Amino acid sequence: MLTIYTYANCETCRRAAKWLRAHDVAFVERPIRETPPSETELRRMLKALGGERRRLLNTSGRDYREQKLGEKLPALSEAALVALLAGNGNLVKRPFVLGDGVALTGFDEAAWASAFLG
Repeated sequence: MLTIYTYANCETCRRAAKWLRAHDVAFVERPIRETPPSETELRRMLKALGGERRRLLNTSGRDYREQKLGEKLPALSEAALVALLAGNGNLVKRPFVLGDGVALTGFDEAAWASAFLG
């Protein structure tokens, strides 16, 4: 089953969920702040992103800026990064989507069409 992590006040997340419904893609929606992706899900996404750690992060978020993660990211181990993100859903780029053969962060309609519609 496809899982999409969203934030209720995020317009991009609402558009992404609306797009999935419009294309009859079944999914389970989870609130990213209250139930962030697990460490296993984060590692799976990181692997799907080719190890591009920055693509896991909500770089425009307040928590990211306040923790100065842009400066700290190069020195963080993968384990430390994954633990940090699993503990704070505000730091995770959203929407965050995982399913069989699908791993996406953010909403790019063309990328989603390619992933879901072939």
